[in-house]
Amino acid sequence: MILKIAFRNIFRQKRRTILTALAMIVGFTLSSIVIGLSDGAYSNIIEMFTGSRIGHIQVHRESYHDKPSIYKTISDYESIGETIHSNTNVKAWTPRVYAGGLGSVGEKSTAVRIIGVDVARETKATQFDKKVFEGNTLAKTASREAVIGKGLARTLSATLGSKIVIFSQAADGSIANDEYTIVGITESDDNITDRITCYLHIEDAQELFVLEGRVHEIVVIVSNINKVGKITEAIKESLNDSTFEVLPWQVVAKSFYDAMQTDKQGDAVARLIIMLIVAIGVLNTVLMSVLERTREYGVLKAVGTKPIQIFWLVICEVVIITIGSIAIGALLGVIINYVLSIHGLTYAEGLTLGGVEFGTMYAEVNAQCVLIPGITVMLSATLVGLFPAIKAARIMPAKAMRTH
Repeated sequence: MILKIAFRNIFRQKRRTILTALAMIVGFTLSSIVIGLSDGAYSNIIEMFTGSRIGHIQVHRESYHDKPSIYKTISDYESIGETIHSNTNVKAWTPRVYAGGLGSVGEKSTAVRIIGVDVARETKATQFDKKVFEGNTLAKTASREAVIGKGLARTLSATLGSKIVIFSQAADGSIANDEYTIVGITESDDNITDRITCYLHIEDAQELFVLEGRVHEIVVIVSNINKVGKITEAIKESLNDSTFEVLPWQVVAKSFYDAMQTDKQGDAVARLIIMLIVAIGVLNTVLMSVLERTREYGVLKAVGTKPIQIFWLVICEVVIITIGSIAIGALLGVIINYVLSIHGLTYAEGLTLGGVEFGTMYAEVNAQCVLIPGITVMLSATLVGLFPAIKAARIMPAKAMRTH
């Protein structure tokens, strides 16, 4: 009977019901959009930072990450890579050689970071070819070619076809010195990387630094970035070699990860504020509806309705309106997030997070966009409905029936 009366009250006072529902729908939709945009932004930034640069997991010789050295190398990396790739969750892997040196084009010189890459594997793992915005990528076989960053090209006044001479020290203590033809110029989302990076074919780099058959790093790309922790442990077990360090991207890029965690804390505060606004709006509308119906509740008590029945009547009304509002809000939230996942929000000026620059924020449609706002709206509406329900249950019939 209480549930039937609650339904009748909801549809009898359409204006009051609509006002109460609007507060919940707007709050749910705003919260859903905020969650969708923040989750989408984090996913896009992480994929941009890891998928195209550092990878999801890195394998080095022990202590290389803390103290990189040209001497800390991985031998027989082909078989190690195949062992890693045997894990069904591993999408791709690629070896790299790292070294520092001096790059010179004509009369201009500057410090450079030399990265030797296996072109075919690097392209499959990190889409290396898409980083080249001018010229061509490196040949699949060693051809004494170089691809340099846009900033480095500007510093050295280098163009396609220019010869870059690299000076450094080889692993055997000799002077590493050779000349390469610039065939491409890259542009990434990291200006610092673009100012110092020079890519060589991995065999050219091994020859230059006397590292035949050896690399410094194996980058691993996984099919599901949310399972990086488990996959990292699985790779450690499969390698079964304590001289290797297998690190997830959260450890490799600790400063970037910490920056994202700090930003997420700020995002949680924004979500809390939105839900507080929703709760205040619901409290206001429900309380006003109780005050408007003081005479009605007085009549109910006068004909023998128990206080607990009036209490549950108000709660049932709030819950019914909340369920309907959540359904409408979920539909709106999913539709808006889907549109934003395609078109995104473009900033007038690019934003930088953890060294990654991005200009468009794309939303993500996931379960959190519906579950978190839904649970929060339901809990907040039920909790703030308790006070009006208690007030209605404690109304004195004689006094309430004299109210107009």
